[in-house]
Amino acid sequence: MPRSAAVDVARRLTDAGHEALLAGGCVRDKLLGREPKDFDVATSATPTEVLKLFPGSNEVGAHFGVVIVKQRGTHIEVATFRTDGSYKDGRRPETVEFSTAPEDAQRRDFTVNGLFENPFTGEVIDHVGGLADVETKTLRAIGNPEARFREDALRLLRAVRFATVLGFEIEPLTWSAIQQHANDLARISPERIRDEFSKLITAPDRARGLDLLVQSGLIREIIPEVLPMIGCEQPPEWHPEGDVYTHTRIMLEMLGQEASLELCLAVLLHDIAKPPTFTFDEAANRIRFNGHDAMGAVMAEEILRRLKYPNDLIAAVVPMVARHMQFMNVQKMRVAKLKRFMAEPTFEQEMELHRVDCGSSNGFTDNYEFLIEKREEFANQPLIPPALVSGKDLIAMGLTPGPRFKELLETVQTEQLEGRLHDRETALELLRTLISTPPGTESA
Repeated sequence: MPRSAAVDVARRLTDAGHEALLAGGCVRDKLLGREPKDFDVATSATPTEVLKLFPGSNEVGAHFGVVIVKQRGTHIEVATFRTDGSYKDGRRPETVEFSTAPEDAQRRDFTVNGLFENPFTGEVIDHVGGLADVETKTLRAIGNPEARFREDALRLLRAVRFATVLGFEIEPLTWSAIQQHANDLARISPERIRDEFSKLITAPDRARGLDLLVQSGLIREIIPEVLPMIGCEQPPEWHPEGDVYTHTRIMLEMLGQEASLELCLAVLLHDIAKPPTFTFDEAANRIRFNGHDAMGAVMAEEILRRLKYPNDLIAAVVPMVARHMQFMNVQKMRVAKLKRFMAEPTFEQEMELHRVDCGSSNGFTDNYEFLIEKREEFANQPLIPPALVSGKDLIAMGLTPGPRFKELLETVQTEQLEGRLHDRETALELLRTLISTPPGTESA
């Protein structure tokens, strides 16, 4: 559907006497046998001429020659062939001049993104040597790599993202320019960095992507807290795989191809506080990271907020980091605590984090298998069943709302979760007993 919509747009443009070609990523992806997500059209028609042919289109990018056309319920980006003026802000050109297809190709970022396709014949039009680079899976900047990166520093990160997602090798001169200009990424807004980084860390080859970020120096401008993980030793009896960075990248490698952004970020950040909590226990003759889970949760939140991730994502990732060490205690938990633990909304993703955490280090599966069994055992009823009593009952018994409400209701719920309380009348009786008991002395 998206391709046919783009072809319809191109046909209307050509019928009106304009040149119209498919451009960029959709051409590249087709050559690679990948399903393109978006189809863009490049044309000789000016934005004014495009708007006349497609009334009601979005003019937001018209100053730069870009119009968003809605066709068959699909949004197609239609861009006029152009050359760009200087990039004083390292983000977008100060001026643009409308031009021709060969000139337009030269102002794009990488050769594999500078290809055009005749939408009616399928012929690929190559003005920048992109076909050869697609064939050899090479990522190469168009023209002078340093000039391309000075124009828009986000291209530094896009290069690593494309290499990661497409499985390409970055050409030496392009790679050298990335390393030399890595600190220019600081000129880019956190939102733009976040969007590119999210695509990289969720790619199947995300571990290689992380390596490229480290080797290029770009990670210093994104999550510099990753760097102390390199060379941070761990107890060999628990982590024979090596330092914290090696452990983390192996975990990323072990995740499934479709792992969610929340899970990928939680894995990346779960041990982020090991370097600052590193101590050596002389008496036990071993390395310790006391409190790294709690500190890690604080650091994870700071990092994710710095990158402007949305609140709902942060609310999912931070508890996963905070709770990842609790898995070692699940077999000792009382039934009520275990059920509450398993009822957390991120539990299934935490299970996967725990699986790769152990699989990348000590190989222990006891706790994972225990939780699988418990999940089956508890499957016939809700982990947290409807409450038998509520705050209204406490008010009816003459109590004033306050901190003790939570304690009393939690005590009743614990009895219910433990299987010792099944009906409302018995629950009310327990409440009356608890109320008559001095605060802090009730037990369940």
